[in-house]
Amino acid sequence: MKPKQLSCLALSVSAMAFTAYADATGFERDHHREFKWGFFGGDYQAEVEVIPSRNGVKTKDYVTGYVFNDRDRDGRMDRRERGIANVMVSNGYDVVRTDHRGFYKLPAKARGLEDFTVFVTKPAGYQVPTDADNVPQFAYHHLPHGSPDLRFGGLPATGPQPESINFPMVRSQYKKSFKIAVSGDPQPYSNNEVGYVRDALANELAARKDLEFVIIEGDVMGDDLGLYPRFKKIMSAADIPVYFVAGNHDLDFDAPSDKHSLDTFKREWGPAYYSFDVGDVHFVVLDNIRYPCTPEVDNVDGKHSFCDNPDTAPTYNGIIDQAQMEWLANDLAQVPDDKLLVFNMHIPLVSFVDMEATKHQTDNTQWLYDLVGNRPAVALSGHTHTLETFMPGEYYQGWEDALGLGSTPFPQIITGATSGSWWSGDIDEYNLPMSIQRLGAPRGYLIFEFHGNRFASQFKAANKSAEEQMSVDFLSPTFLGWYHEMKDWANMPASSRPETPPVNINDLPDTSILTADDLAGGTQVMVNVWNGSRDSKVWVQIDDQPPVLAQRTQAGMGEGKNVTLDPFALKKQMYVFRYAAKSRSGNERTQGFEMFRGSRFGTADPQPLEGWIWTEASNHIWAADVPADLEDGVHVMKIMTKDTYGKFYKTTKTFEVMDQRPAPYFRHEVFE
Repeated sequence: MKPKQLSCLALSVSAMAFTAYADATGFERDHHREFKWGFFGGDYQAEVEVIPSRNGVKTKDYVTGYVFNDRDRDGRMDRRERGIANVMVSNGYDVVRTDHRGFYKLPAKARGLEDFTVFVTKPAGYQVPTDADNVPQFAYHHLPHGSPDLRFGGLPATGPQPESINFPMVRSQYKKSFKIAVSGDPQPYSNNEVGYVRDALANELAARKDLEFVIIEGDVMGDDLGLYPRFKKIMSAADIPVYFVAGNHDLDFDAPSDKHSLDTFKREWGPAYYSFDVGDVHFVVLDNIRYPCTPEVDNVDGKHSFCDNPDTAPTYNGIIDQAQMEWLANDLAQVPDDKLLVFNMHIPLVSFVDMEATKHQTDNTQWLYDLVGNRPAVALSGHTHTLETFMPGEYYQGWEDALGLGSTPFPQIITGATSGSWWSGDIDEYNLPMSIQRLGAPRGYLIFEFHGNRFASQFKAANKSAEEQMSVDFLSPTFLGWYHEMKDWANMPASSRPETPPVNINDLPDTSILTADDLAGGTQVMVNVWNGSRDSKVWVQIDDQPPVLAQRTQAGMGEGKNVTLDPFALKKQMYVFRYAAKSRSGNERTQGFEMFRGSRFGTADPQPLEGWIWTEASNHIWAADVPADLEDGVHVMKIMTKDTYGKFYKTTKTFEVMDQRPAPYFRHEVFE
């Protein structure tokens, strides 16, 4: 035997012996993610095989190559390795399938494409290789001369068109049921904030053993693309493939046109748009960010003046460009109609929190609706730093005004932000900013579970129990008095506003004590079900009274945003102690705190975050009136919610009713 054959035989014997041991002890069942099979499984690290042109200069009319079963997992198509038939391959426009030999042929020069990306759609039952940081390798970027001069480098020059581009993959289990993690907007602007991503997301994913892969729905970074390498290493701790969507903070802002605006992103993560299959699910990733947008192209309708505003331009617009429209139509034409389509993009197709804004929704959403038709589908996105779920038939007035749209034909989910409201707020017990999201949910991510072509989602708040799914507080005259004093101060012109707010959080009495005045003036319990939707139900029971069905504050029947205050979130958003942080260290950047692009907050007296972050409206809050005739004493409120998928969650709120509020502090005379 040849040395390679001997080595394979030895490994086979070792693997057989280990399998017998594992079966006897349950080792593989309990530790399959901790133990790596090396050559025979586990990590599959390789690259797309690019074979240089034989003459070094010729540019062909077509791109050709093979998709092959990489049996020895080295990324090279050896003589005994066979091609894989019927696999979809694309040049970003056309989509073809490999023949019985695994061979494909795609237009290049005939399409006028000097620069192009070729990528494979991973079929179900196969695994593509990853790099050392678990980023899937399924594409080749061809730029003969490389990117223009960009601050973060962009793509390197590739030279002449390759002779062949071969895509390796290996067989894997065809999974009818599986779970994934999905999160939007980690968006770290600094190394400190990359550390927050480590502790709020990567650490939790590393502890799980039940996920197939992770998708980040854009704004992977907060403008500084030089942080990509460290971010990549941190996310590799999840020990599963990590797929990425491009966001508006992942742009090369110095790119001369949209053509090169994501070159650095592509260098680090792969194509800006692509697809892949797992089980009965077809995942589609889209780039719906045009940067820079231009008045000539984007503002023809007069609704995109921000593209020509000297105070904001150059800037981006939410739209699926013509190349992707052509590719997606070709892609979906080859996907069975009964497969679930899971669209992933950064800017949502539509939004609740930004329903009036064209910039923060997708211009040609109706085109996608028409393309999908009656096929099973769901759209996932990020961008707004909110959790929002829209069910078929739901719609809001802003969609009509901004985009000319009616109701959504399929579910849409804005997946929340790892960073919450941009790593804002006070530091919690994990030394992370609380950063409550704009609609009142905590920082976190979603777990999606697929069974065939059906799905269910569950929100996972970072560093909290999976069963914790809601926050509860009372909207009472006592709270409203405090809220309006803080709001009036915050709305004053900065030049005339006193440095110190009129009240602070200690001036807000215990809101779980309801006085006779609170009950007579009308008090509601506000239940923020973080992953709630139109189809969720919420019941409130006080003591032994019959449960009451709480009412969602937004019906999703064509109305605009209703004022819906969330006292639980507002208490933390409207009074932030971190403004007052200061020291004698000599480091100016540690006085107060930083967010965004080095924006400074403090040093100053504690005060609210910027008002656009406050939870003053939300599409996942339910309200119920507190009876005005409750007797004095301690009461127990039980809250139960049933989510869209039939799962129940419960929590308890203990509160007091008193004729008059007791003194909040000790009486000095007792200690004299």
